[in-house]
Amino acid sequence: MQSPPSTPTPLTILIVDDQNATRVALTAELDRSGHRVLEADSAEWALELFRRYRPDLVLLDVEMPGHDGYWTAREMRAAEPGGWTPIIFLSQFKQDEDVWKGIEAGGDDYLIKPVSAMILHAKLRAMQRLAQMRTRLVQMSEELRAANAQLEELSSVDALTGLMNRRALDARLQQELEQARRDGKPLTLMLCDVDHFKRYNDAAGHVAGDACLRRVGQLLKETCRRPSDCAGRYGGEEFALILPNTPRSGAMTYARALMRTMELAAIPHPDSPTDSMITLSGGITTCLPDESTSAEGLIIRADDALYNAKSTGRNRFFSYEMQMDTAEQRRRASAAPGAAPSEPGPGNA
Repeated sequence: MQSPPSTPTPLTILIVDDQNATRVALTAELDRSGHRVLEADSAEWALELFRRYRPDLVLLDVEMPGHDGYWTAREMRAAEPGGWTPIIFLSQFKQDEDVWKGIEAGGDDYLIKPVSAMILHAKLRAMQRLAQMRTRLVQMSEELRAANAQLEELSSVDALTGLMNRRALDARLQQELEQARRDGKPLTLMLCDVDHFKRYNDAAGHVAGDACLRRVGQLLKETCRRPSDCAGRYGGEEFALILPNTPRSGAMTYARALMRTMELAAIPHPDSPTDSMITLSGGITTCLPDESTSAEGLIIRADDALYNAKSTGRNRFFSYEMQMDTAEQRRRASAAPGAAPSEPGPGNA
């Protein structure tokens, strides 16, 4: 009988049969079709070849001494969690119960020995199409996962500054609050905004205003030296900083370092009654959270502290817990006996 044309892509096929004559006949037929053939005469050697070479298809005899084909199929399935290699059982019997046992053991199809060359190649084509479909489904699933991850990232990032957006900040604050509560460590939240930003926009234009916000966002990000610190755009010209494991004194030090960073950046402001350069006003709240502490409460306290900083002259950060702003803290430090004038760097937070 003339064999039909071979399948388009050669396969690696594992033949498992204790009868040498059957293996030789199948190997010869598959060799003529350009396939690569692996042979095993026992369940144990079949499993070894299966793990070592990961064939594209298994032709598995049901009746073998020792472990039979059903046991072998189950072991093969256990050896490839998440994967799928087509398994076609070979048997001299054609009872419904035999077919059912083969499918239950992890097989995909059934062939009666002696195997017809025409039927064999038809089965190969069918299994190859199924394998290609599964590969495509896996690929599409991976593409979908990557698209969802990208969408999730985009939904968490502020388009203008590249920082976290309000949604991501709220989620991060809740996460850090729960972590600080478990660890018994302080958590600091800062809210700050650009002083007289409306006047900046009116004088320089909105394109320049956007560039200004991007630059401020970059500076805030650069001050987040520890992996756990994070900066985000809270809305408009308002930004937020979440500083885990930062006590109230450390928060004030961080705020002074941030103000020094802004001073060194020297971003011109064309129409500010406070300073010729861009400045920030900020509110700070620090807590050692317990069960009654909420993210909403932290935001309200930080916002109240921000209002205080604005109402007392701007270009300063006010601490809700210390009831003191950075300007007053600087004056007290300078007035202390033996005090050396110095400004902290951002890394000292």
